[in-house]
Amino acid sequence: MRAARLIRNLELHVTHACNLTCDSCSHYSNHGHKGHTALEDAERWMAEWMPRLEPQVFSLLGGEPTIHPQFPQFIPLVRKHWPRTHIRIVTNGFFLDRHPGLPAVLQADPNVAVYLSIHHESPAYVQKMLPGAQLLAKWRDELGIRHEATLSARSWTRRYSGHGASMMPFTDGDPRSSWEHCPARFCPQLHEGSLWKCAPLAYLPMQDQRFAIDDAWKPYLGYAPLAANCSDDELDEFLAREDEAVCAMCPSQPRPFAIPLPLRQAR
Repeated sequence: MRAARLIRNLELHVTHACNLTCDSCSHYSNHGHKGHTALEDAERWMAEWMPRLEPQVFSLLGGEPTIHPQFPQFIPLVRKHWPRTHIRIVTNGFFLDRHPGLPAVLQADPNVAVYLSIHHESPAYVQKMLPGAQLLAKWRDELGIRHEATLSARSWTRRYSGHGASMMPFTDGDPRSSWEHCPARFCPQLHEGSLWKCAPLAYLPMQDQRFAIDDAWKPYLGYAPLAANCSDDELDEFLAREDEAVCAMCPSQPRPFAIPLPLRQAR
């Protein structure tokens, strides 16, 4: 087996659940999914891929990762397998206060940062988000914990049309352009022990299981992820692959839109 391949980013869904309903979410977190990734499963997946991959960044996200009751334990788990990678926590910040032990975990690892993703600019949203933002600022000032805030809503584009059972893929028929304009083209997912090209493909079976989505999705539901026991040549081919037929599920050109207020009752 050859040395581990350096990749720019690897992502893990800590949970599929989310407290927000952002329209056209590329992770389908606005469709009411539930279910957490067990620490035991995550450890097994990481152990299988650790000798083969060296991510520059490892992203813990979801869903909303802080909904997971054991969320802080994922950080040392990643560090155990990848001592040098930058750990990126992507959160909307609403539930940071649920984890009183999180600041100590973050303070102990200077190569971890919290990335606060802001999904709306309305006063109602800002008011709900403000306690989490203030808590992060306190952690930064008092403990030196790194964090950044990004107004994600300004750069979102549609990844599909409709919702739930009525969700439909795009039919532009230009997978190369779809890949070139894809905001997730360097966001492979570690899911169920395998590597998936992107979040829309990784969690599409979850959509089908819940909603029995249209037959138009069959070509994309047939996508085969890369198993951890793949050959070195198969891994190299996967990492080098750019556009492929499944990229046609997404638009060939960016489709910006105004995201409706994504607030719903907190879980």
